[in-house]
Amino acid sequence: MTPDFDQIIDRRGTLCNKWDDMGAVFGDVPDDALAMWVADMDFHAPAIVREALEQVVARGIYGYPGENLPYLDAIRWWMEHRHGWTVARGDILSVHGLVNGTALAVEAYTDPGDAVILMTPVYHAFARVVKASGRTVTELPLAVTDGRLELDWPSWDGLLTGRERMLILCSPHNPGGRVWSAEELRRIADFCRDRDLILVSDEIHHDLILPGSPRHTVTALAAPDAADRLVTLTAATKSFNIAGAHLGNAIITDAALREKYKARMMALGISPGLFGLPMVTAAYSPQGAEWIDRLTAYLAGNAALFDAGVNAIPGARSMPLQATYLAWVDFTGTGLSPEDLQARILGGAGIAANRGETFGLGGQGHARFNLATPRARVAEAVERLQRAFADLQ
Repeated sequence: MTPDFDQIIDRRGTLCNKWDDMGAVFGDVPDDALAMWVADMDFHAPAIVREALEQVVARGIYGYPGENLPYLDAIRWWMEHRHGWTVARGDILSVHGLVNGTALAVEAYTDPGDAVILMTPVYHAFARVVKASGRTVTELPLAVTDGRLELDWPSWDGLLTGRERMLILCSPHNPGGRVWSAEELRRIADFCRDRDLILVSDEIHHDLILPGSPRHTVTALAAPDAADRLVTLTAATKSFNIAGAHLGNAIITDAALREKYKARMMALGISPGLFGLPMVTAAYSPQGAEWIDRLTAYLAGNAALFDAGVNAIPGARSMPLQATYLAWVDFTGTGLSPEDLQARILGGAGIAANRGETFGLGGQGHARFNLATPRARVAEAVERLQRAFADLQ
């Protein structure tokens, strides 16, 4: 079945965080506000995923799940065929999504009072779980060169405190949509080895590479010598719009490192739920691969439309996307304060977008917009933004 990404789906009143919780998060929002903040898609999941879930529902008994070998083998097939990475069954641990997977890594490999490195601006949940665990965050700001994020090596050593025990990498990067090269990943791994840091590579967006962009390289393949300190986090949830399954993977090839992680999982009683397993098993298939290819082509069209419209606003610049469906827009050229910027985006344009400062250093004066929505809504968002900033013309 050919996916219809242009179909408008009303998600209000469906226990949808993205659409139903705008008021609770952003305050007074217009009745016709567009939800472009939470990173899930306004598209139906692939038909093969829905059919697999319907089969489970039809059985009428929802007890504890048992052997999950088809699920593990589906992950292995996907990693081999889509990413060229051979993974053993025993290296895969199932977690309740990748925020949970990140939090488990922080608790397994660091102690309260330790510091965790984030290359900012970066996904805001990383800092949240680090701080909630009683650790501190060391921010290493990324540079912007020729309109894209770059690793700013010369400035970083002077920012370290000596308490760092871990670096959390976002690959591909969120926000900014940057695909790190194999050479960049090797340098990051060397940086961690030289400073005896655990490297957690969150690769949840690795399937969302837009056509014409560089190929994503799995960190484990770019830096095989880092296996003794590397935790790779992957999931089907972002790729196939099944985030509600709360299911992800920690893939750890080093036995000692894996046992520490497993011990923390056991202490907290972490195990997968019944419904996510068949959804992922179905998604990681040739049919799922075809759906992803159609999706990324559609997302590229959305990004082109959005970038052209936003870049027509004086002082605004949308960072070209290589991966993800999350547009990172620099509004600093408008001269507006973060409060004035938010007032125009939310109040003037009626768009709920993520405020840039929540992503850490380098985020002030920016906003993140979710483009995984029907193209008509992207076009509407562009029109609204242009009207809200019309006086800058």
